[in-house]
Order: sequence, then C-alpha cells, then structure tokens
Amino acid sequence: MNDRRSAVAETESEKLLVEIGGLLMEDSEYPLEPTLLYAQLDNNMIGESIVKELGNQLLFRWPVNERLPDALLELWEAQDGQDRWSELEYVLRDGQFEVAYFYPDEIDPQENVIERRERALRRHFGEKPIVYPPLPTDDELQSYGL
Repeated sequence: MNDRRSAVAETESEKLLVEIGGLLMEDSEYPLEPTLLYAQLDNNMIGESIVKELGNQLLFRWPVNERLPDALLELWEAQDGQDRWSELEYVLRDGQFEVAYFYPDEIDPQENVIERRERALRRHFGEKPIVYPPLPTDDELQSYGL
C-alpha cells in the first residue's frame, strides 16, 4: 500500500511540475526559455523568482499567471511527512525541465535566499548581469479593504 501511495504522489507531483512549466511558458512577452524559477516555500509562505536568459543578460520577470503560487504550494504539500523541501530550482531549457529540491538541513540558515538564488543563476547561466523591471506603480498594485 505504501508503494501505491508513493506512485500516486509521484504522479501528482509530475503533473504539477508539467503544469508549472506551462504556467512559466505563458509569459510570451520574452523568449520562453531558458528560464529559471527559484522558489522558497514554508507554511503560509511562498516566494518565487523567475529569471529568463536573454543573450548576455538575465531578465527578472514578475509571474504573469496567478496560478503559479498555488501550483507551487500544491507541489510542496504533495510530499509525504514533515520533511518537505523548502526551496527548488526549476529550469526550462530546450523543451525540457530540470528540478532540484533543497531541504532545510541542506540550507545554511545564516545565508540569505537572495544569495542562494544568485548562486543558482550563475550555475545555470554563468556570470551575467540581471535586469530588474521597474517596481509596479500604485495604480498597478492591488489593494484590499479591511
């Protein structure tokens, strides 16, 4: 029975990984790939960074699909037990994707997530400058009443 649950969890995780790739590819304003999604998850927290390689530079992109955080959370929750990964690297390249999971005991608590993300960018794309988009204007931000 354990084997069956593992197979179901793997199948669900695989479906979610394919869905995440599709969500990343919805950003058609720039080339679809190569793209790196670096995400950090924990209880009640999802942080994602999307970076596209554009020749001799990297372009930071805001998520274009609101479903991406939900898909990441579903992938994180699909793991059995309490020992869940806390960060992942998802790379789209040449019509394929690669995923690397990082568990809490593999992460230096003194190191900033931005430092880990920068290291991942260098590992996948080499030493290239990152171009960040302008911050959203007040009109573009969503506000909520209490």
